[in-house]
Amino acid sequence: MITMYDAIVIGGGHAGSEASLALARLNKKTLLITGNIKMIATMPCNPSIGGPAKGTLVREIDALGGEMGKNADQSYLQMKMLNNSKGPAVRALRAQSDKVLYPQKMQQTLFDQPNLEICEAYVNKLIVNDHICQGVILESGELIYSQTVVLTTGTYMEGTVLVGSTAISSGPDQQKPSIGLSQNLRELGITTFRLKTGTPQRLIRSSIDFSKMELSPGDGFIYHFSFDDSYFKPIDHEWPCYLIHTTEATKNIISDNLRKSAMYSGLVKGIGPRYCPSIEDKFVRFADKERHQLFIEPESQFSDEVYLQGFSTSMPHEVQDQMVHSLPGLEKAIIAKYAYAIEYDAINPTQLWPTLESKKIINLFFAGQVNGTSGYEEAAAQGLMAGINAALKQDQKPPLVLRRDEAYIGVLIDDLVTKGTQEPYRMLTSRAEFRLLLRHDNADMRLTEYGYQVGLIDTNRHKTFLQKQAAITAEINRLKTLYVNPGKTINDELKARNLNEINEKLSLFDLLKRPGMTYQLAMSIAKETRINSPEIYEQVEIEIMYEGYIKKAKKEAEKLIKEESITIPKTIDYDQLHNLALEARAKLKTIRPCTIGQASRISGITPADLSSLAVQIKSGKYNH
Repeated sequence: MITMYDAIVIGGGHAGSEASLALARLNKKTLLITGNIKMIATMPCNPSIGGPAKGTLVREIDALGGEMGKNADQSYLQMKMLNNSKGPAVRALRAQSDKVLYPQKMQQTLFDQPNLEICEAYVNKLIVNDHICQGVILESGELIYSQTVVLTTGTYMEGTVLVGSTAISSGPDQQKPSIGLSQNLRELGITTFRLKTGTPQRLIRSSIDFSKMELSPGDGFIYHFSFDDSYFKPIDHEWPCYLIHTTEATKNIISDNLRKSAMYSGLVKGIGPRYCPSIEDKFVRFADKERHQLFIEPESQFSDEVYLQGFSTSMPHEVQDQMVHSLPGLEKAIIAKYAYAIEYDAINPTQLWPTLESKKIINLFFAGQVNGTSGYEEAAAQGLMAGINAALKQDQKPPLVLRRDEAYIGVLIDDLVTKGTQEPYRMLTSRAEFRLLLRHDNADMRLTEYGYQVGLIDTNRHKTFLQKQAAITAEINRLKTLYVNPGKTINDELKARNLNEINEKLSLFDLLKRPGMTYQLAMSIAKETRINSPEIYEQVEIEIMYEGYIKKAKKEAEKLIKEESITIPKTIDYDQLHNLALEARAKLKTIRPCTIGQASRISGITPADLSSLAVQIKSGKYNH
């Protein structure tokens, strides 16, 4: 008897969870294969969701119909809006998550999802015939067939845990690694390379002296990741974090034992994350810095363990004891779990189309850390997009590829498939050219329509979105018709707030453009009725206050849109384009960009190369 599915998802991490749910919700009979069901959607490293750029990714996942934001809203311990005093382009929501509750709720969502089955097993090989993926072969030898496969193995492929001078074959949290699949990929012509990441110690809360630390509480304000606030679960109190710094003793211990670290002993072969280095790497790379900031973060309301943020290391256990005890408040701390580094196999993501489908193996999609990224949020975003595009392909519908001016998800995937990565890729606001357009607050305005068209946003939620959209437009237009006149009462109120007086009649629209002005203050001064929804008036405020900058960004994005509309036929023969430089020809043949816009972002491609490409496309020689 042949077992047949529409889709198989390999791996139950954050990418696998989103891919499985997207496929099943799009009416595909889906099988999720994972090594340990209890480890689905766990947080082997930082117990948090969101942060700079990452928080916007979560909002985008939610706007498209994904699950991460809803799940985070039901399992948070603390919420904080980062960069709240700065401009809207860099604001980001971050939740300290309950490490026990988060996977529990995601697992329940998966178990309850129609069209989705979950199998506890390991995949050894893919079934591939004539460069078409048709299913998987389990470790047991069982063959399972499917129309599409989404591979989301995270850090498990040939995983090796490194501590001091020891290297143990293992996945994160002492889980069994995936052995054999990586070799099979190489046999199929897919290039892999080694990457490294790590995690810090977990400490027993009751052994810590918090009086020596600086309190870092939540904002005490109700935020939520999901635009559907029915998932938000208020909690009685937010759990605090604490701030400390490394000491001179910490620095000396690390310096004296540097060669005992797996990283500096020569044991580590993979490249680690530049933006989240180990503590020993921080002291080496930033030798002029006397101390480094660390956070004590709660892991769960059901656990006495806390997370020592910023103290990742691969030092031997006895050295870690000394390091931890050199920190203020941790002199008598008990280490529940020691830090470690982990190496694993990832694929070169330039081997993927922007849909995240393999260029070499048809119907095989990749998502998550196997594509060279770091972080739960980057993984979930890729998993959602891979799931959506695998379903759309089966339905013979056009793929969903988000542009760089439309979403951080678009920036993330474009960077991966166009530029590749040599280290674990982390989403940063600085990677986006149009970050004023890609804000935390307007993710639904940008992407809900796509989620609705695909089929992951239902009619009721779409109706609510349209009502919000109309309310924002109506309020902006209303403010253009309301005026305030100069006078003693108004100017005294402005002076009391250190704001400039008004000397002429002003619309509230123009009043809002003044420095220091807010929507609520403008309505109060004008004695006008205001909208009570913070989400709506925040949009109104930003759209008016930053109108000039937003218009400029949209104008700059028009060039990108134009370039992205010029598609490059897959049948194009770059060897026949004699005007191309040798470097350009080699890179174009390897990456095979889908559009002129994508080609322009490849390092080494010149305007002359792009012009030559455009001439060939306009000639009509190649059929799409």
